[in-house]
Amino acid sequence: MSDMPFSMYGPDFPFAYDQWLQHPAGLGELPASAMGAEVAIIGAGIAGLVCGYELMRLGLKPVFYEAGRLGGRLRSVHFDGNEQIVAELGGMRFPRSSRSFYHYVERMGLKTAPFPNPLTEAAGSTVIELGGERFYAQKLADLPIIFQEVAEAYDSALEEGAQFTALQDAIRRRDAAAIKAIWNPLVKQWDERTFYDFISTSSAFRALSFRHREVFGQVGFGTGGWDSDFPNTMLEILRVNVTGCDTDQHLIVGGAEQLPRRLWQHAPTDMCFWPAGTSLQSLNHGAPRPGAARIFRDPHTDQIAVTDTRGHTERFAAVVCTCQSWLLTTAIDTEESLFSHPLWMALDRTRYMQSAKTFVMVDRPFWKERDPLTGEMRMSMTLTDRLTRGTYLFDHGDDQPGVICLSYSWMSDALKVLPLDAQKRTQLALSALSRIYPDVDIASHIRSNPITISWEDDPNFLGAFKGALPGHYRYNHRMYGHFMQQHLPAQQRGIFLAGDDISWTPAWAEGAVQTALNAVWGVMTQFKGCCATDNPGPGDLYPAWGPVSLDP
Repeated sequence: MSDMPFSMYGPDFPFAYDQWLQHPAGLGELPASAMGAEVAIIGAGIAGLVCGYELMRLGLKPVFYEAGRLGGRLRSVHFDGNEQIVAELGGMRFPRSSRSFYHYVERMGLKTAPFPNPLTEAAGSTVIELGGERFYAQKLADLPIIFQEVAEAYDSALEEGAQFTALQDAIRRRDAAAIKAIWNPLVKQWDERTFYDFISTSSAFRALSFRHREVFGQVGFGTGGWDSDFPNTMLEILRVNVTGCDTDQHLIVGGAEQLPRRLWQHAPTDMCFWPAGTSLQSLNHGAPRPGAARIFRDPHTDQIAVTDTRGHTERFAAVVCTCQSWLLTTAIDTEESLFSHPLWMALDRTRYMQSAKTFVMVDRPFWKERDPLTGEMRMSMTLTDRLTRGTYLFDHGDDQPGVICLSYSWMSDALKVLPLDAQKRTQLALSALSRIYPDVDIASHIRSNPITISWEDDPNFLGAFKGALPGHYRYNHRMYGHFMQQHLPAQQRGIFLAGDDISWTPAWAEGAVQTALNAVWGVMTQFKGCCATDNPGPGDLYPAWGPVSLDP
């Protein structure tokens, strides 16, 4: 999209995935002997479907295994009785810097609209309620001075601790050498230090009170509060900020799940081998196979065998695992020799963050009505230190039902409601919001049963997304770089990893797409294919621009 200010041109590996995708030469080509060969893909989320879609275009036959619902954590659930209005239980806001992700959004003909984040025009208005104090605002300048001081302090901390402007400028220019010159020293400086350490030790925040740090944790800026990320490595947060993940976010009109489902159904016109009308759906005879129960190397064929939950086994020259990494040691009996012990350590040490959401459908976007005394909107996008934490309002038009995400919470706040059913969660959320909006009867507008989710309670996910802890850079490096298999022993080749938890940007669909494209390059190489000389792929440039290696 030409009006994007910059792309998620990652500082760890500054490769232009969007340019690779859009080049007229295509991603590469395979020898004739490989055409039609089967490749297993474990998981039909966005990573698996992007990978399968591109492998199909190259001439391979992706064979999908899915234990649950197609779409992964792009999960849009309709309210009973209304097929047009959805609750976005997983990914719901997508930064415009995610150019590879938007490549597929546009290819599938989907529309987007600005996401109603706090203090944005799309939100209309924002209410921040902390410690019993309530503040109404439409822009940052409307808030008390402490909020502006916090925003300015964070900007100053980023400059002081991360050369933020220079790094972001290098990313805008796609200057790989300049990016690496700034980023590689930051990796060594901040890998073992937390986000909170970054805040508390910066000169800008040291000059302010603890209350300023508390406000930053509870409210933050852009997408809301940051305190659930305070224990994470600062590198994780720097990547979010410097690649624009936290700004200019859009939603997908009609639901994000449309993207994986359209990738599944779409029949490209520019394929190398398959006849017109071929889609992932048709190649898989209408539906994915059941979930994978076992992955092992067949000693007789030297291929990688996948046994599904019905007990049926098939063998493949290549397998792409896009499920969350913990499932390879819990839900799927995976032969230990397929991965090195250091990689197993990385997969098992992955730390997943908890997340909970509760949605209701309401009769209309009543929150746009004005209070006759104050002139304020009746209800606003709300950030609070109460149980709800973040409350988002979705307007589908004055004559259409609206949707309220009553609560979006992470980590300990999400765990508080883990044992509770949807009705109890709704009751608690309404009770909390009634203290912020005592004159608004939200319940009278509800026209649906509530829809809720706790991702850590789902056996196919065990958490919402990765949140790397201090010292996890080496683990992430091992997982992300696993698609480079030229130097691996023979018994470890042919199985590839993808998904946002393999990426450097967990929780963002762009990370899932980029690692899927890494896997495409890896599988193509496995089958003796290659990229065009004027359109090198990620593996071709990885030796020159790959992530910096820390001491063992």
